[in-house]
Formats: sequence, C-alpha cells, structure tokens
Amino acid sequence: MKVLVIGGGAREHALCRSLSLDPDVTALHCAPGNAGIAEVAELHPVDQLDGEAVARLAASLHSDLVVVGPEAPLVAGVADAVRAVGIPCFGPSGEAARLEGSKAFAKDVMAAAGVPTARSYVCTTPAEIDEALDAFGAPYVVKDDGLAAGKGVVVTEDVEAARAHALACDRVVIEEFLDGPEVSLFAITDGVTVLPLQPAQDFKRALDGDEGPNTGGMGAYSPLPWADPKLVDEVMASVLQPTVDELRRRGTPFSGLLYAGLAITSRGVRVIEFNARFGDPETQVVLARLKTPLAGVLLHSANGTLDVQPTLAWRDDAAVTVVVASHNYPGTPRTGDPIDGLDEVAAQDAPHAYVLHAGTRRDGDAVVSAGGRVLSVTATGADLAQARERAYAAVGRIRLDGAQHRTDIARKAADAQV
Repeated sequence: MKVLVIGGGAREHALCRSLSLDPDVTALHCAPGNAGIAEVAELHPVDQLDGEAVARLAASLHSDLVVVGPEAPLVAGVADAVRAVGIPCFGPSGEAARLEGSKAFAKDVMAAAGVPTARSYVCTTPAEIDEALDAFGAPYVVKDDGLAAGKGVVVTEDVEAARAHALACDRVVIEEFLDGPEVSLFAITDGVTVLPLQPAQDFKRALDGDEGPNTGGMGAYSPLPWADPKLVDEVMASVLQPTVDELRRRGTPFSGLLYAGLAITSRGVRVIEFNARFGDPETQVVLARLKTPLAGVLLHSANGTLDVQPTLAWRDDAAVTVVVASHNYPGTPRTGDPIDGLDEVAAQDAPHAYVLHAGTRRDGDAVVSAGGRVLSVTATGADLAQARERAYAAVGRIRLDGAQHRTDIARKAADAQV
C-alpha cells in the first residue's frame, strides 16, 4: 500500500512512524512534513488547504490511501477533493468536519442525538454575551465558534477577561463549567461502524500544576488507571455511536477519526467538544500502545468496510509524551534555534523512548525550531512511572535555547498507581 499523509506536526510524525512500521505499507509520503518525518517518509511541498493540489499530488504518487492529519484541511474540504479523483481518504468531508469547525453546529448535533454536554448559548452580540455570562456565572467558559488551533477557549473567574475574549470572536459559544477530570477518547469510524481506541489525558495549560495560559497541549499519557473500566463502553453507547448515527441521518456521514473531549463530572460523562481528527499530543501515546497495524484500519474506514476489521489489539505498556516548546510559547514563539541531542536520544533511549518532531525544519546539517511546540518526547514502560522516567530522561538530553516543558506530565496518575 502506498500512503500519503497530509500535515507536518507531531501528530503526523506519530502517524507516519506507525505507518512506517506496518509491513503492508510499501511507500510512505508526507506533505509538507518536517525534519523528523523525513527520516521515515518522502516529503513533498503542498498547500495543505488546497484540495485540488493535494488530490493532484496523491494521484501523481499513485497513492492507495491519503490520511489528512490537521483540522484546517478537513474543514476546507480536502478529503472531498481527494475522494473526487477516486482515491480512498481517511478523514471526514468538509460538511461533516463542521463538527469541529463550528461549536454551534456540534451543539446542534449533540442535542438532536441526545448526547450529554454542557448547557450553552450561542452569542453574536454584546448583549447576548452579557446575558449568557450572567446566566452561568463563574468560572466562565467562552469558546470561539470557529477553528482556533486549540487556543480558542478561555476558562476564567474574571468576567472582564471572559467578555473580552467573547467580543474578539465573530460568534461565540458560552457554556456552563464542567467539573471533574478530562479524558480524550478517539474512535475510528466509516460512518456506520465505530471502533474506539484507548482513552488518554492531555495537559492544556503551559505550566506545572495546570497554571498559565491554554496551549495546544503540553503532554499526554495513556492508559488512565483511575478511570472506570466501563468508560469506553459507556462513551460508545451515549456519545460516539449516537453522534455518528445522527450525522448519517442528516445525509452527512462522518468517516474518519471522531475525537470526543470529555469531562467526567459528578453528574456523569459530558462532552466538552468534538474534534474531527487525531488529537495532538494524545495521538503520540495512543499510537505508541496500538499493536494492530495501522494502515489497514484507516483504509477500512476510508472504504466503508470497518465492519470486517477485527478487534484492535493493544500493548499492556503505558505511554507518556512530554512536549518541548520554544521560547515564549504560546505567545509569539521564537524559531530558528538549533536543536541538539536528538542523536543521543536515538542512541541511548531507543526503543523505549523516541522523539516525534512538531515544529522543526532542516537548516543545512542542523535541525532547527520552526514553531511553538517543537518536539514530543514519547516513551513507553511497564507502568506510567517507568514511562515518565524514560520520557524525562530523554527530554534531559535535548538542548534547545529557551525551551520549556512541564515537569508534571502524568505525575498524579503515576503516583496513584504505586
């Protein structure tokens, strides 16, 4: 199978790494990719948001499968353009990807499907914003209706900060605060059959102790030793299958990766948000634990034949990923700094720990930073404590001027396992 992956972050590096280990994959391409992905796939320049350009590239490579990683190309309809030239594509249509592209649309789908979620108001005027903020009170949860690269949500006790964020958005969803721990659960679907993956937890705040501004994610771990063993079955029955069924009923079937961001509240599971693609950095730990070869599963989703896919097999190992971010992230990050120590990790920590590249590029013989989140250092172990130890040992070998990372990824969960 010849596979083309669209994207250039750590999520796409994780996907490419898993696909490169699949014996059925005979050629692996990525566009545009990054310095790390170049070690396992052939890179090609492309405008990720130009569906026709992506389709032309896929056709020129005689691709048997295209995997669209990021949300923006999916919302832009890139998967539709690829399918229009007869190539199977893993990823929802532009219409179905509105589940992530519009928080208001997602709320409408959840209401119709009976999916449990936070009460909310969709606001477009200052008066509506004030009314909604008054109705819910602190802590305030304010979400940009559109795509915002993981940074469109503000949760604050400060009503003026909440109002300022709301006024900066064209359309905003204001909702009740959901208490309890958060869980990310991915499911692969072909629009009918739904195949859940293993749950993970990510860390959105920039600083230890969940302090600081929201980011795209500073780390993640899986499995969740504290979670109810029946959690996946419950979410399948109350969230994932009803959502897929509702979208099919509307004539816009969802095929690809359905990501449910969940709060385990005192009143039960509630959906915080849906995404229409693999989450970053949770993908890094979920795929580290997946034993079933990946390409065939994604192809079944693309072809509508997921009902013949055997149950997924998982490793017993735990996995932890720690994001190394550039100076000043999540503000305006500094780029162009050389990254050293990658060879040391490969020589001393493999196969239990490895580095997935996010914002990197080649500059001559050097690898330099090219984004806010630069690397995802991922490790596996017999339990979370060992996976943490291995991940942070590898982080310690990496040298990037001004770099920052959290030191407490999976610490509480690992301590609870002891």
